[in-house]
Amino acid sequence: MVSEVMEENIYAPVTDTEKEFARHSLHRACQRGSAFLGSEYAILGGAMSWLSERHLVSAISNAGGFGVIACGAMSPELLEAEILATRAMTDRPFGVNLITMHPQLSELVDVCLKNSVGHIVLAGGIPPAAAIKAAKDGGAKVIAFAPALVLAKRLIKMGVDALIIEGAEAGGHIGPVSLTVLAQEILPVIREVPVFVAGGIGRGDAMFSYLDMGASGAQLGTRFAAASESIAHEKFKKAFVRGNARDAVASVQLDPRFPVIPVRGLSNEGSQQFIVHQADVINRFQSGALTREEAQLEIEHFWAGALRRAVIDGDVEHGSVMAGQSVGLVRSVQPVAEIIADLVDQALEAIVRRKRRLDADA
Repeated sequence: MVSEVMEENIYAPVTDTEKEFARHSLHRACQRGSAFLGSEYAILGGAMSWLSERHLVSAISNAGGFGVIACGAMSPELLEAEILATRAMTDRPFGVNLITMHPQLSELVDVCLKNSVGHIVLAGGIPPAAAIKAAKDGGAKVIAFAPALVLAKRLIKMGVDALIIEGAEAGGHIGPVSLTVLAQEILPVIREVPVFVAGGIGRGDAMFSYLDMGASGAQLGTRFAAASESIAHEKFKKAFVRGNARDAVASVQLDPRFPVIPVRGLSNEGSQQFIVHQADVINRFQSGALTREEAQLEIEHFWAGALRRAVIDGDVEHGSVMAGQSVGLVRSVQPVAEIIADLVDQALEAIVRRKRRLDADA
């Protein structure tokens, strides 16, 4: 009976005094990440192609987070226009995500520096040393993705200023390891630079648990993809609201001779057709109708333009509806400020509950 009463007290409504204490605790936990980003909260918006543009990026920054423009395949001219348009919508810090495989990477870095972008995220592979040096020499802070501890150490030696560790729970292009494992592998070891966690995070209490492990902040994409300010088609947003965690699956590879870059998205008619398409291509390769190179290209080209079809055109049955497993936590289309407020409130409640447990044991 005593334990039941204690449990009831732990989950009782949070008082204003407790909330104020928790807010100070949360700011302390986020202090390194917030100071690094220059934002009120150490919450980055994940860079999502077609979605992370001026409207969503500025909304995240204006709400106290840190928005990040997804450059993707943009030309230097288009990126500059997007940076200027975003700056017209917010006077708060935001960053730019550049793909390391972009043929004009050095020019894109120059555009960021010319327009006083303070943070450059280098994604899609190990960033070239020249790009890191150019960005840092120009006064920008460099953030890179570390899918393993050995690479985290290597990136720090290369001069990056912060790391993002992203688990396989994330949407879009993913690695093979979950965030829970990456966090245990990397957070206790890496202290030289801030480390932000990403992948499957949809609630503030989960975010705080990683802060408690040593993370400096968190990156979220899926929660923001369905925000009111997102330019995504209404059908795309409704697919997120309907979706469950089990619906967000990684793309299937049928034959190891023809690698498929793993992408996590909502299962739909397109993903089923992709399996059939692979089988057909493999059969034609085995019959001699296609060379290995031709077969690989046919498989890779299946999804060409599919993300735009889903995000912009609203074709959620045949397009690529990239989403993380946290899609099951998207209950409605909300303004960005409301999403961030929810995350903060959930983190504050987690801090209060922990303090109550500690006080009860004292």
